[in-house]
Amino acid sequence: MTKVFIDGGAGTTGLRLKDRLKDREDIELLTLPDEYRKDISHRKEMINNSDITFFCLPDDAAKEALTLVDNPNTVIIDTSTAHRTDERFIYGMPELLGQKERIENAKRITNPGCHASGFIALVAPLTHFNIIKKDKVLSCFSLTGYSGGGKKMIADYESENRDTLLEAPRVYGLSQSHKHLPEMQKYSGLENNPVFLPTVAPYYCGMEVLVPLSKDDIGISLDELKTVYKDYYKSGLIRFCDNTDENGFLSANKLSYSDMMEISVVGNDERIVLVSRFDNLGKGASGAAIQNMNIVLKQEMSLGLVVK
Repeated sequence: MTKVFIDGGAGTTGLRLKDRLKDREDIELLTLPDEYRKDISHRKEMINNSDITFFCLPDDAAKEALTLVDNPNTVIIDTSTAHRTDERFIYGMPELLGQKERIENAKRITNPGCHASGFIALVAPLTHFNIIKKDKVLSCFSLTGYSGGGKKMIADYESENRDTLLEAPRVYGLSQSHKHLPEMQKYSGLENNPVFLPTVAPYYCGMEVLVPLSKDDIGISLDELKTVYKDYYKSGLIRFCDNTDENGFLSANKLSYSDMMEISVVGNDERIVLVSRFDNLGKGASGAAIQNMNIVLKQEMSLGLVVK
């Protein structure tokens, strides 16, 4: 039986991981009493007694936790931003070409960010096949439910007396220095950061990432672009979906509570919009973490996940 420890199990991602893993017969969850949850010596013991430890911690705490690891056989899956461009870690997005094989043999895996997952899934195939130039500065608009902001934001949005400004979508990351930008650039194959507009809206979970393109950006037709995605995403938890029209709308919560990601291409031959939709808490967080764990354990990667 695989011993799993969740370091930081009281946060949104940690709690969701714990809930998802507690009934798996192949997993033994190692837990600490509340009074020892932040005690370094007890955490170190749990980490090194585990086969797999998930870091569900703030960035600085995740960096500190890594220094506690002295068991060479313990696999670390870090859900924070701390190590996403760290060369010691393998990026945990197995649908990218060649990445599943790297994850299978890794001891250090960094879980992708939610916004980043949607952007990279859309752009990486295009840079890989030289359909867009790597020095292109793209734009990206990303809409997410408020659960992505953690416990405080969830409490703010669910308060009976919440600020009226929370009743409408709110753009953030206004300084263009969002923490997901480095991984968005690196793993999409681009040379420059995109112009990125993340937006939080008053619904619990679900994410929609959009990248607009013109014919001059890619030089191929709408149908040819769809074929690129159909050929690229043939396995894993990312699929191309050609039938997306919801009476002229695309809802950001279509894949809430699912661990899948859906890729679509809309528009016409002159003006195209790339769209990825998924759950910011699923394929954008805990679902991706469990997918990576399953790969390490040589299990079916969808084991214990919601595939719909």
